[in-house]
Amino acid sequence: MRITIVDCDHETFEAEQEVSAARGIELVREHVTTEDEVIRVARGAEAILIQYAPVTAAVLDALPQLKAVGRYGVGVDTVDVEAATSRGVAVCNVPDYGVQDVSDHAIALTMSVVRGTAQLDRLVRDGEYGLVPVKPLHRVSTLRFGVLGLGRIGAATAVKARALGFTVVGSDPQLEIGTYTADGIEVVDFETVLTTSDVLSLHVPLLETTHHLIDEGALARMKAGSVLVNTCRGAVIDTAAVAAALRSGHLKGAGLDVFEQEPLPADSPLLECPSAVLTPHASWYSEESYSEVKRRAAEAIADVIHGQRPRDIANPEVLEQG
Repeated sequence: MRITIVDCDHETFEAEQEVSAARGIELVREHVTTEDEVIRVARGAEAILIQYAPVTAAVLDALPQLKAVGRYGVGVDTVDVEAATSRGVAVCNVPDYGVQDVSDHAIALTMSVVRGTAQLDRLVRDGEYGLVPVKPLHRVSTLRFGVLGLGRIGAATAVKARALGFTVVGSDPQLEIGTYTADGIEVVDFETVLTTSDVLSLHVPLLETTHHLIDEGALARMKAGSVLVNTCRGAVIDTAAVAAALRSGHLKGAGLDVFEQEPLPADSPLLECPSAVLTPHASWYSEESYSEVKRRAAEAIADVIHGQRPRDIANPEVLEQG
């Protein structure tokens, strides 16, 4: 039995090694990025662990022995889940490992823009001492915080924003408009969140329907002087359109942890926007979440190899396929 780590930029792999050794499974580490490379390194493995590598129908067809694909993280947008399901391959992720960490980071980005702290820090280091570049700043209790996507992370972010004094509303296609979440967050329609929020925080998966959800048209409908925060997937926003909105001042600022291309290119227009606070896809990280995502990703696919039901699986119907 073998698990191949196809790609991962983590510094250590003790958690995966411990899980594999305890279950009598060999662990092999590689770092590849293309379909052909994935096929080459995964031949003979019962399961693979991926971070960003593509797992397409072609990859699955070339690896008929594969029983499971595990993803380090929440999203499975680099995996053809439908193709995996039709071939009886389990797709496992870790959907709740970073709920507190990502929601904390979303709030940190929000406050750094709303209070101007990151921009003021840069100005002080450049010898400027004053408030003019970040004016106007407004009291948090006067601001409306909108959440797009009220899943685990979005819901946690909403609760934390409310605790800080924001008025909070949210939108989610799976929730009925006019109701309230279990945490007491009002559910409104997408357009209401988009057009009335002083801060818009994004917590949606990357799907065909959410690609460039925040594009030039959506940005134009947002309140003048509002703030955009993104800790979900980079391609949910149109980078060029957001940069243009920041340069024009229509967006007061943005707190962005994820990007359409990562690492962020040196010529990205976002780097020329002083009101943008940019972090390197770091919202998932704490020492606790780092350990948890590695251990649980390995445990899930080890369970599949041994014919057991994993704690988390994106396509549970494969377990009933015999």
